Amino acid sequence: MSKTIKVALAGAGAFGIKHLDGIKNIDGVEVVSLISRDLEKTKEVADKYGIKHITTDLADSLALPEVDAVILCTPTQMHAAQSLACLKAGKHVQVEIPLADSWKDAEEVVRVAKEKGLVAMCGHTRRFNPSHQWVHNKIKAGEFNIQQMDVQTYFFRRTNMNALGQPRSWTDHLLWHHAAHTVDLFAYQAGSPIVKANAVQGPIHKDLGIAMDMSIQLQAANGAICTLSLSFNNDGPLGTYFRYIGDTGTYLARYDDLYTGKEEQIDVSKVAVSMNGIELQDREFFAAIKEGREPNSSVAQVLPCYKVLHELELQLNA
Repeated sequence: MSKTIKVALAGAGAFGIKHLDGIKNIDGVEVVSLISRDLEKTKEVADKYGIKHITTDLADSLALPEVDAVILCTPTQMHAAQSLACLKAGKHVQVEIPLADSWKDAEEVVRVAKEKGLVAMCGHTRRFNPSHQWVHNKIKAGEFNIQQMDVQTYFFRRTNMNALGQPRSWTDHLLWHHAAHTVDLFAYQAGSPIVKANAVQGPIHKDLGIAMDMSIQLQAANGAICTLSLSFNNDGPLGTYFRYIGDTGTYLARYDDLYTGKEEQIDVSKVAVSMNGIELQDREFFAAIKEGREPNSSVAQVLPCYKVLHELELQLNA
């Protein structure tokens, strides 16, 4: 496929804009349609990025014959249904994490993607951050094996606001959204499936209807373990911090940056063509379309993560 890939992007919020910024750096790709709930705000973003077509309905964009692929940066609760709509319209799709908020829906997306023979990818960005790629390369070279991962995912979100401080139209979720990053990354980096998973959660928030604190323990078949702490109550630095404890070293990953256990920064600038994990994720999506292959972080590859989340949800509900 040598022609320009024409893309529709759904969700002009904080994350959609991160994708638009990343795509600007990728040759042979053009965003031709932007979909979001508020037409005025959508037009504002579209004008800034030179996107001609705007709409509040994904179906309008799927009806455009020139659209080859769709990137979904929409509320969690819409991910599975919108992914299925894209695939059934014959469009390649990349859906932001999580693939779905139920095991049944995640399975259905994988089934339809296979049936249609289209590229279907989920935005498990940690696979693409240069920091985590550096660790992955060391593991693949046989120079490092994980004994334990210690992960903290912390936000201060007692009201329903997004990363830009704007009101959200949906409620975020520690298990189905934020834990998905680490559950997938742990199995990917350990190179071994998760065989044990336990979870406990704090009180349910009276307004948001979700647990604001959660603790998860994981074990891979090869014996590696992972401890994950998540909170929307943390009044401090926001984000996710990973400590890799291995047989030949300790590494601290903070998004695209990496440090030794003694806080010495490691140069990861040569790991990939960019230092931006979202851009690298998008590059993989478009490369897979052009090359007619399965992408890293395909919906099929990340499906085991959602089986673990489903089992943890059953535990928590019990």
